[in-house]
Amino acid sequence: MLYGRGTERAAIDRLLADAHAGRAGALLLRGEPGIGKSALLDAAAGAAAGWRVLRAAGVESEARLPHAVLSQLLAPALDRLDALPGPQRAALERTLGLADGPAGDRLLVGLAVLTLLGDLAEQQPVLLLLDDLQWADPESAAALRLAVRRLGAERVAVLLATREDGVEASGLPELPVGPLAEPDAARLLAQIAPELADPARVLAAAAGNPLALRELPRGEGSGALPPDGRLRLAYHGQVSRLPGRTQRWLLLAALEETGEAEVLLRAAAESGLDAADLAPAEARGLLRIDLATGRARFRHPLLRSALVDRAPLADRLAAHRALAAAYGPGEPLRRAWHRALAATGRDAQAAADLAAAAATAASRGGHQGACAAYERAARLSPDPVLARRWTVEAVEAALEAGEVERAERLALAADRPDADPVTRAHLLFARGVAEFWRGEHASAHARLTEAAALVAAAHPGPAARVLVQAVHVAWYDGLPAVRGSLDALAALPLPDGDPLGPVVRYLAAALGGADGPTLPEAERAARAAGAAVPVDLVLPCGAGLVPGHDAEVLDLARRLVREAREGGAFGTLPTLLFFLAEAELFDGRPAAAADHAAEALQLALDSGQPLWTGQLHGFQAYVAAARGEAEPCREQAAAAFARGGAGAPWARWALGLLDLGEGRAEDAHGHLAALTGGPYGYQVAAVRAVPDLVEAAVRLRRGEECAGALARFERWAERVDRPWARALVDRCHALLAPDEFAEELYLRALARHAEQPRPWEQARTELLYGEWLRRGRRKAEARVPLRSAEQALRRLGAVPWAERARLELDATGAPAASGPARTVVAGLTPQESQIVRLAAQGLSNRDIAAQLFLSARTVGHHLYKAYPKLGVSSRTDLAEVLPELS
Repeated sequence: MLYGRGTERAAIDRLLADAHAGRAGALLLRGEPGIGKSALLDAAAGAAAGWRVLRAAGVESEARLPHAVLSQLLAPALDRLDALPGPQRAALERTLGLADGPAGDRLLVGLAVLTLLGDLAEQQPVLLLLDDLQWADPESAAALRLAVRRLGAERVAVLLATREDGVEASGLPELPVGPLAEPDAARLLAQIAPELADPARVLAAAAGNPLALRELPRGEGSGALPPDGRLRLAYHGQVSRLPGRTQRWLLLAALEETGEAEVLLRAAAESGLDAADLAPAEARGLLRIDLATGRARFRHPLLRSALVDRAPLADRLAAHRALAAAYGPGEPLRRAWHRALAATGRDAQAAADLAAAAATAASRGGHQGACAAYERAARLSPDPVLARRWTVEAVEAALEAGEVERAERLALAADRPDADPVTRAHLLFARGVAEFWRGEHASAHARLTEAAALVAAAHPGPAARVLVQAVHVAWYDGLPAVRGSLDALAALPLPDGDPLGPVVRYLAAALGGADGPTLPEAERAARAAGAAVPVDLVLPCGAGLVPGHDAEVLDLARRLVREAREGGAFGTLPTLLFFLAEAELFDGRPAAAADHAAEALQLALDSGQPLWTGQLHGFQAYVAAARGEAEPCREQAAAAFARGGAGAPWARWALGLLDLGEGRAEDAHGHLAALTGGPYGYQVAAVRAVPDLVEAAVRLRRGEECAGALARFERWAERVDRPWARALVDRCHALLAPDEFAEELYLRALARHAEQPRPWEQARTELLYGEWLRRGRRKAEARVPLRSAEQALRRLGAVPWAERARLELDATGAPAASGPARTVVAGLTPQESQIVRLAAQGLSNRDIAAQLFLSARTVGHHLYKAYPKLGVSSRTDLAEVLPELS
């Protein structure tokens, strides 16, 4: 029975009611040890009659074992794995050790959990309970966090519990669980210990902590200690009165992570104990073995910690040895860890066993657990060569897990000048990646360049991959660094047929202006040579935007995104979706670009890729600026600046465009001049912002100030050699030209726009031409380009620009075209727009869910909300709106 807790029970009841109605939700309970979080989880389970309840708890000693909590949580539902889509099923089976094969992408594992929960919820509502989240292994916590954040219209409720200083909520709603009010505490104590002589002393010492109220009457607790201190002291008193053999039994149970009775009985036998030795602890209710489930359960997790803390070293070592002997071959990592923890010095065999188990964990995607195991194996090994090799493996595992600070710490400790070149290259690479993620581009570039130089002669293929990464880093460090990396790449003795050869040649052409293959030619040659797709083609895809190969990038990015989704390579998706969003925007599809950017940002946040979060915030700021959404633009730009320099060019362009669209030419010029004339004026956003700079400068009558930037832009457009690029040059010159030459330049620009249409730029040129005609009192002629501009800009959702065209039309004496300020499609959220677009192409809800990292039920929910916004009544009608969506 719960005493008090009205607020907490009401919140849990709302969570369950919403989930039962098809509105999934989650709640994180946070409070001190013993405050009643587990009791609230029990109450939720009791209230969920007719629900499917999945329950697990983190265990402190199990936190280093990858996917331990996930295995515990999903064990009752493993019979449903066959219903998952193939890639998801394979990833989850390999992760849980149910099948052999390479580890699945972390996001794909999270998607598999999401799909499994959604499938279960189709049969009956699902309640997922996870206690002691602070001790859940990181891999399980990450998979669950990904799945929970994407729950939508499923009948799923998630209730988590953690300590006050436990994990961050990561955006989940949080409910603090505080002490019981004094009347409730007194009622609970009276129920627990009705014969207590001095209840006031216990009430004062317990301070409203329910577990303290239960335990303190049994021991000698002192009110001077914090709650967990009082409880530990109470447990120490209870345990110390038990027989020595019973205490050793309890220590085995405290150190054994799974609670499996079979393992504990074998370990007890190894220690010369038997089941009868446990009886005194069972009589006191300290530990209970459930024969039905074959599991041992302590009265409270704090008792487990108290047992380990109080045990003498000799007893702990003996317990670890017994547990290592008790595990079978199916638990190599647990067996190896206990053997390692039992070692009292260097132990070659224990180190080798732990390293082998770490390799298995890494192959299943347990990179954080593998890192810890490799690190311990290195410390145990008496062989310095093996120790260094395993340290490198620990560094690699940390990088795979996204723990770049840990990788850097390990690499710094292991990096010595006398190490062999390959080892040093690995360690330098890790340090360079960590510095890159922190925005320390110069030092990161130097580190990666040094790493490649160490192995260039003997291992040119791996060196090329390091240098490709160095090119990426150099892009944010300055042109000299870019050229240096390209020169180093060109000097590598890559053998004929190396899959990176075509990539290197294309990068030299795209970024360095050298002769080389086109992007499609480089892609075909790299694929034919066996390149790792999509990974090896990611940087060439983005680099194609630098020389203006927009159509080729759009085609390749669409293909690579599809392949990344199908192959489960979700780690590359934020990058590829960003390149796809840029190409869609430049090609005149801002709505599609915004959808891709929104998905990429969420994936970048989920997978811990800060570089791309900054870039995507900057890109979203630009999209908001084009729409005239001032506050979202400024918020996104601020987020881009806060995450380092990578997103600054897009953010600066966004702020300049926003000011230009709202008529603040002075402010716009300040932003755009700083962007196009600064040290990063060669970047994609900076180069393409030059026409906006020219417009701002002309409005200020300071056109001469942009001469240098325009000259650079003109040379760039000549290299691009596309009609759309030449049209922008003509527009810039028309703005700067005297009236007698301007019209010819405007008309030439419009002819080139017609040759290769790009709606945004074409409409901007029509607007400027119409303004010029209206100023020249040629009102009737001005109406044609102004009306065309207004209609195109409204279709694009560029409200301030469309309003500018409308005002100009008013000034000519002609009414603006009637119609809504935005098309009906603009009423869709980014996610609805993306889902509708895929549904219109014929994909099923389940296929869309797999692509967008959602559940099938959530996809259906979004479609249901989108139909009335689009004016359609069914899926079959979506094909009619697909052109507008695109």
